[in-house]
Amino acid sequence: MSENFPHLISSVTEARAMIDILRQRRSRQRVIKPFIPDDNEPLDERLFQVCDSVIDILSGFFNVSGRDLRSHSRCERSVARVRQIGMYVAHVTLSLSMSEVGRAFGRDRSTVNHACHLIEDMRDEPEFDRIINTIENILRAAFLRSGMVRR
Repeated sequence: MSENFPHLISSVTEARAMIDILRQRRSRQRVIKPFIPDDNEPLDERLFQVCDSVIDILSGFFNVSGRDLRSHSRCERSVARVRQIGMYVAHVTLSLSMSEVGRAFGRDRSTVNHACHLIEDMRDEPEFDRIINTIENILRAAFLRSGMVRR
């Protein structure tokens, strides 16, 4: 996978190009639009929309079924790891609380806490850290207009 993404994304233009590439690789054609919050919608609905978009991006990036990532049951370790990455970047990059991320991902706050600690520890490995940085850059580009991205 890492040979498909040989360098870190350094601009919004590169991030949007990466999102376009990921969209083309998806088997299920669903358009990922930048998230712009609607103040008329309840907070939980907006959280679900944000995390649903994060799952779509992760699904395309890691070539994992979105259905598996959204599943509330236990799954393969590789799918669980991608879900943990999603919970981590939603918390760190999008400034969502662990409780909010847990609700949106159908998990408990303590599960999100465990995922964040696990992924943070794994970032000591340079290759894994580069992958997480790439995902964070993609999310920053996708959610920039929403005001949810931590700068």
